[in-house]
Amino acid sequence: MLSGQAETMQDRTAAEPTFVEGVRDCIPTLLGYISIGLAAGIVGAASHLSVLEVTLMSILVYAGASQFIICALLAVHTPASAIILTTFIVNLRHFLLSATLAPQFTRYSLWNNLGIGLLVTDESFGVAAGRIADGRPLNDRWMHGLNITAYLVWIVSCTIGALFGNWIADPEMFGLDYALTAMFIALLVLQLGSILPDKLNHILRLIVYMVIAMVVLSLFMSTQLAVILSTIIVATIGVVTER
Repeated sequence: MLSGQAETMQDRTAAEPTFVEGVRDCIPTLLGYISIGLAAGIVGAASHLSVLEVTLMSILVYAGASQFIICALLAVHTPASAIILTTFIVNLRHFLLSATLAPQFTRYSLWNNLGIGLLVTDESFGVAAGRIADGRPLNDRWMHGLNITAYLVWIVSCTIGALFGNWIADPEMFGLDYALTAMFIALLVLQLGSILPDKLNHILRLIVYMVIAMVVLSLFMSTQLAVILSTIIVATIGVVTER
């Protein structure tokens, strides 16, 4: 009986994913981190940020959309308070991503969970959510492997992009300012193919609502603020009306 319990414990330990597995599972997403990171670094350099400032922004902000927005706001001399508020609102989705994953890590300490939550991105959330959907186990070691790999690659990519940015005076000429938008469009198209018809109709209606809200709100406020308010309004509608 004791030997049977020992074998069960060994099997359970062997089934637990490792840090190295997390690193390996992150590899398919690295092309996205590298391409967007390079673009973010180049755009940052074009916004007159130094290589050190771009690197620090990638370390402390660690969000592609927010880093592009920060560079755009700096270029038009936006007050620091407005930049901070805008970045906070844009990054609010990370609370939802972390809250969704939180039930998988309840057995770990607060500091361990903070370390996991601080480095969750859209891509790492997608990898983890796919693993959950497949019924495979998650633990802190696997999640740290996934997150830390993505984090380090992002920092290096942004720094290299900033170094190259010194030789690219106009990144918009190469469409680099559109890189993040293009990535999210590609992700959306890939996800739409696996969505049920009734769910797809719901999503398409929300897209129409978003366009209408953007057009209407842009008549009364700046485009940047209209994007933020439209996102909040339509996201709320989506949550309330989703069946």
